Amino acid sequence: MSGRLTGADLERAYGWCAHLARRHYENFPVASLLLPVHMRPAIAAIYAFARRADDFADEPGPSPAERIALLDDWQRRLHASAPAVSAEGGVAMAQRADAGDDLIFVALHDAIHRHSLPTELFDDLLSAFRQDVSTSRYATWSDVLDYCRRSANPVGRLVLRVAGYAQRDMDERSDAVCTALQLTNFWQDFGVDWRRGRLYLPEEDRDRAGADEQDLERGRWTASWQTALDAVVGRTRELFAQGRSICDAVPGRLSWELRITWLGGSRILDKVQTSVDALHRRPRLNAADIPLLIGRAVVWR
Repeated sequence: MSGRLTGADLERAYGWCAHLARRHYENFPVASLLLPVHMRPAIAAIYAFARRADDFADEPGPSPAERIALLDDWQRRLHASAPAVSAEGGVAMAQRADAGDDLIFVALHDAIHRHSLPTELFDDLLSAFRQDVSTSRYATWSDVLDYCRRSANPVGRLVLRVAGYAQRDMDERSDAVCTALQLTNFWQDFGVDWRRGRLYLPEEDRDRAGADEQDLERGRWTASWQTALDAVVGRTRELFAQGRSICDAVPGRLSWELRITWLGGSRILDKVQTSVDALHRRPRLNAADIPLLIGRAVVWR
């Protein structure tokens, strides 16, 4: 016999999603205290859904076929009806190690219903994660942007939907920033991705700069690779500039959240460009950056 979800069920589910958001290191705030209170649970649920799917695609262990199967099951659960509950009101979960995944979908289904979130945006995310399983090189800048269109841009649009915005011009500005953030993460994680067998820096830019993968195989970060990286960093800065006004298109706490996110991404990009060895050194934000970001957010123009 099944019944309706209780407030306690939802509180537990959203609490689990918030726990996942807190325990994973991110460059940028996830459901942070800057967000309006009413947005935080849904944003945490969206993050938890995407974090777990990204883990399926990236973590070592399962074969490519097994990873795709995990992502297919994740999509099936996305489109399934909301989880059942017992007559006593407890979330009806199987007795298995991944019971936390059930909590994610309890929260996610509630967030989708509560905020009228388009499921096709979640489908786009899953298509990008599947691509991570099968694709390790990108020929052109357009190919990389298409990946970002599905891996990053849906997140920004979902944040806007949770905030109550569905305007095309806002979506476009959000897309520019989200793509820039995704690209920044690629350049920040250049060495990490290389050791996982992936290169997001397009072949056309590598060829133009004369960068050779054999140098990376020998553990050498060369001037040619730096030239190629500088080129894509420059294009990433242009995208940050194109989308910057999204931070002023929303009021109150959300505006501060977007400012800090924009500034954090730009700061990481600065560190990427000044790093002497992107292959072996991963730049990241640290405690010394916090007052700088806050100060720049305060004098934002």
